[in-house]
Amino acid sequence: MLQRKYLFPRVIEMNYQAGRRLGANVYLIDGGGDWLLIDIGFLDTVEEIIDLIRRMDFNLSRCRMVIATHADADHIQGVARAKELLKTKVAAHPLSVEALETGDGILTYAQIKAQGIDIPMPPCKVDELLHEGDTIAVGDLKLDVWHTPGHTPGQLSFKMGNLLFSGDNIYKDGCVGVIDAHHGSNIPDFINSLKRILADDAEFLLPSHGPAFRRDNRIIQKAIDRLTEYQYMPDFGTCAIGWPLLDEWEAEVCSGRMPDFSQPASGSKGGREGRRK
Repeated sequence: MLQRKYLFPRVIEMNYQAGRRLGANVYLIDGGGDWLLIDIGFLDTVEEIIDLIRRMDFNLSRCRMVIATHADADHIQGVARAKELLKTKVAAHPLSVEALETGDGILTYAQIKAQGIDIPMPPCKVDELLHEGDTIAVGDLKLDVWHTPGHTPGQLSFKMGNLLFSGDNIYKDGCVGVIDAHHGSNIPDFINSLKRILADDAEFLLPSHGPAFRRDNRIIQKAIDRLTEYQYMPDFGTCAIGWPLLDEWEAEVCSGRMPDFSQPASGSKGGREGRRK
């Protein structure tokens, strides 16, 4: 039997268990008989993960479900294979179902042509829908389901005691999951999800990438402030909700005002002080 490396009581993270990087974080919740997985990661690591679980003396037939926190390929490319091997159910938010069941390369981030990314995305039937406010029972444990959209429309988080499995909402360094219109990112929703996490009392956040960490509201607030600015930046394309500079320019054009370049800009060295030798 392989020694179990618990990250927190009843929680095993499979990268730590393997002692090497397998990909996105894969959490095994040990219900004391029944167990479940939060995400499964890439297809090429599924069999290794299941073998580790077997060697830790978990009964594979007692897998309650494999949950997709959301439908990005790095989290769920291997979910169809895991479902087959474990003979279990796959659960996800209704807004993740289309991407999972069609294996759509754009929605799942499996295909990014401009960056030369094109990996297989096997479709997978979703057996159980998880909604905001649902409770998942696994053995003698319960996970409260949160719908935390923003990174993707169907992003889920899970509260278990003083732990929050926070998906791609926030990482230890204050970064957040990719903001991209092609797979449904929505910045105002993202901000609201982060505000919910900020207002919660969870002591530890367990993200889908990188290390788990003790909550620090300064980190969460900094991310909220940054994303609030992102809403008004054309850097984020159609994910931005407006561009104040363009509105100001349009008002100037429509009023017939022409720009005045006769005076140096404030702080410019082109004025008298800048020309002084």
